[in-house]
Amino acid sequence: MKTVSTQAPFEIIPLGGLGEIGMNLMVYGYEGKFLIVDCGLTFPNADTPGIDIIIPDTSFLAENRDNIVGFVLTHGHEDHIGAMPHIWPDLEGPIYGAAMTLELLKGKFKEHDLLGKATMVVMNNREKFQLGPFNICPIQVTHSIVDASALAITTPLGTIIHTGDFKIDHTPVDNRPTDLYTLAQYGESGVLALLSDSTNITRPGATTSEQEIAPVFAEYFPKAEGLLVVATFSSNIQRVQQIITAAAAVGRKVILNGRSMVNNVRVARELGYLDIPHETIIDIKQFKNHPRNKLALISTGSQGEPNSSLVRIAAGEHKEVVVQPGDMVVFSSKFIPGNERTIWTLINMLFRAGAEVVHEKNVPEIHVSGHAPQEDLKLMLALTKPKFFVPIHGEPRHLHRHRNLAIKMGVAKERAFVVENGNRVALDGETIQIIDQVHSGRVFVDGKGVGDLGDIVMRDRLHLSEDGMVVVVLVVEKTSGQVLQSPELLTRGVVYEDENQELLEEAKEAVERALELGAKAMDFREDEAAGAREISQRALRRFFKKRLGRRPVVIPLVMEM
Repeated sequence: MKTVSTQAPFEIIPLGGLGEIGMNLMVYGYEGKFLIVDCGLTFPNADTPGIDIIIPDTSFLAENRDNIVGFVLTHGHEDHIGAMPHIWPDLEGPIYGAAMTLELLKGKFKEHDLLGKATMVVMNNREKFQLGPFNICPIQVTHSIVDASALAITTPLGTIIHTGDFKIDHTPVDNRPTDLYTLAQYGESGVLALLSDSTNITRPGATTSEQEIAPVFAEYFPKAEGLLVVATFSSNIQRVQQIITAAAAVGRKVILNGRSMVNNVRVARELGYLDIPHETIIDIKQFKNHPRNKLALISTGSQGEPNSSLVRIAAGEHKEVVVQPGDMVVFSSKFIPGNERTIWTLINMLFRAGAEVVHEKNVPEIHVSGHAPQEDLKLMLALTKPKFFVPIHGEPRHLHRHRNLAIKMGVAKERAFVVENGNRVALDGETIQIIDQVHSGRVFVDGKGVGDLGDIVMRDRLHLSEDGMVVVVLVVEKTSGQVLQSPELLTRGVVYEDENQELLEEAKEAVERALELGAKAMDFREDEAAGAREISQRALRRFFKKRLGRRPVVIPLVMEM
């Protein structure tokens, strides 16, 4: 006879990061209380013109704010903490994270005038703490940022392991490898469910150690005849340490370039995560006071972000630094999918300036990933031996492939479960099922506006960017609705007006004919202006579609006299 659990079910409610890369936000529920793990953002793409960042829709959490016991942050990357300044004020609650994570968060809270308003508690690996019904134990893991943690979350129903972003590097630069011992201990005690990072599921093999990059730097840095520029992610403190060590070994002073690079290095030094002789780093304003072949510049902007310092350097627009023939630029970073075009544009600019450029496409060993490939994911499954498995952090192709891997590793098919944002999943110890769908989605942050732009506005922006805009100005007689003068047309992004006057005159004639026919066929007495707007809009849409094959946004302005 099957035993039915009398314990309350454990709930898994992803609001971001499942079915997509980035914007990670996981909610865990037990006995009506909710724990929030991570609160990240994602960056805009071609489909979201003008948007600064995108954050998860937390309407569900706002409706349950009185039952939120707190936030726990696995590490300090933007896709895990970047939304906190926008979301925390509406939800509040204590914030737990490792020392580096909280220091990075404090910088964000300071920018939003939130510093001092939130209770932030430093969590230490293997030191358990209680938040409502959740007993939480941080577990040290390696990633491309220091102070990354997996979480063992225990309730009376059992323990779930939330890996966060991780890899298994046995020889990390900071000598703080993934805590396989603690993971194995939980595996022996019994893990109810494993929720594991799926980002690199398509990559075979095991993790390449971060230390494997050191010989590559040692090979290429001496080849730089002039200035040495190394672009990397400012949060990758271990990589920064290796760059500084390798640069010092060839007799170069180091300059930090980019606000986040300067801030992150400062925080890491204060916390003891960087070992840098004081005289090694100099201010960028001292650039001209040193020979170029004695300087190394560590810069942000490895993804070719339009306003980044590295792009301004490549374009010759930086106040202090310019690239010249004989310089070497090293991209110690990944070509993030979706950024390839901007990165290649930046690389081409650097080549035009005469620099030699090293990147992962011509020297693959120049970067190692922070996410677990297949063999690491197998080891996580083997150590924890979960009863249930839920893949997290990935698009559908990642999640389903990770599920298949878990099944091969011995998890029963019916207990390996793919979920996506908004699914409300109940785990009762014997079964796992979706019991509800909560509100989820994306919120656009544009300037000071948060959530005031929706899909309709995005559609209009895309329409404007693709087909342009036509404004038609009509002057009509108030009582009769008769057009008193020829329409005026103003176009943007459709045609160049000075060279297309004949076409625009034809467009005006098309509007006039349509208005004449409309006046005969319809009675505008009740709302003449509205009738004129509708007819002129329809006429111009037809005209430009027929003549140019374009569908510009048509905005009619009617002035009544």
